[in-house]
Amino acid sequence: MSDSDTTTELARRLRRFAAHEAAGLSPLYEHLAARAADDPDVAGLLSAASGDDAHPTLLLAAAHRLVQADPIHPVSRYYPSLGGLDGVDADTWPLFREFVLERADRMRELISTRFTQTNEVHRASVLYPAVAAVAARVRGPVGLVEVGCSAGLLLGMDTFAYHYLCDGGEQLTSGPAKAAVGLHCALTLGEGAAPPRLPKKLSVKARVGLDRNPVDVSDEDELAWLEACVWADQPDRIRLLRTAAAAQRRIRPELLAGDAVADLATAVQRVPEDLPVVVYTSYALKYLPSAEQEAFVAALGELAARRPLWWVAAEEYESAVRHVLPGRDDLSYAHTARMTLSTVAWENGTPHTTVQAQAGPHGHRMTWLAA
Repeated sequence: MSDSDTTTELARRLRRFAAHEAAGLSPLYEHLAARAADDPDVAGLLSAASGDDAHPTLLLAAAHRLVQADPIHPVSRYYPSLGGLDGVDADTWPLFREFVLERADRMRELISTRFTQTNEVHRASVLYPAVAAVAARVRGPVGLVEVGCSAGLLLGMDTFAYHYLCDGGEQLTSGPAKAAVGLHCALTLGEGAAPPRLPKKLSVKARVGLDRNPVDVSDEDELAWLEACVWADQPDRIRLLRTAAAAQRRIRPELLAGDAVADLATAVQRVPEDLPVVVYTSYALKYLPSAEQEAFVAALGELAARRPLWWVAAEEYESAVRHVLPGRDDLSYAHTARMTLSTVAWENGTPHTTVQAQAGPHGHRMTWLAA
């Protein structure tokens, strides 16, 4: 790809992120990404990323990490994660641009050596009803395998408390009463949908995470990078991350470094043979090229032929569901960046997919679609 083509592609990604992912959720990141798309000097910093890792979130995370390290710079007043109280104004972009370009070498170093590694704890509120449904089907404990696990915080989903507030005022609850991590999710029922059935408690007997670069949350520098990947104007997400990181010390999941496709079988094999396996992903496949997404689905099918295995996907439709629902691009959620929750089971080598919900990217709101 030529330099001009690279610049054009980076600008396209930044505009898409601003318009379809940050819009309505993060005024700061929507503004910064949109302005960066029109600024080749700032957008060009992303060209330091390796392979297909040049995502807008990586640029914003690198900047966030450097603001963490220099919190007295004036740009920090726009970062609520660091105590900033100012909203977006005429000075936001000039200060941000000056900040990152003055530190261009450090920005490129972070961008070239780090990856976007969100460990959004609140996504457990979306995944949980689907995983619980599998556990109800097998009538017993399950083993969890999270692909793209980052620090593996979601592997503690059975230790979280869940509170779902339905449109009509009904509340659904599940999980330990005195859980350290409590999650609240607004739940809308789609036409003809019944509320999800939730157990009093989910029984998990094995927890394995797979990531190309697992994060050790006991390392403060690694935890700081994980925090930097959280959108800076959403400090509640950072507080929740820290709470879940502290709680994880009690369950100690096994985290493996490896490739989502090549090392998937190794991760699944770490779950005892007598346990059904729930492999799950949340906004992980979007970081893989389409061919690797297809290879991942094929690898899951091969493993499902050997032992009871389900895949719970909380992903954009384009990254996941389209690979197991071919020819269904007419679905209303097919071309959005919204999270689509689905469960895939294999029968005689054929995937059978149940689309259960749509949700916001951080799991605070969900529309339940399953009957």
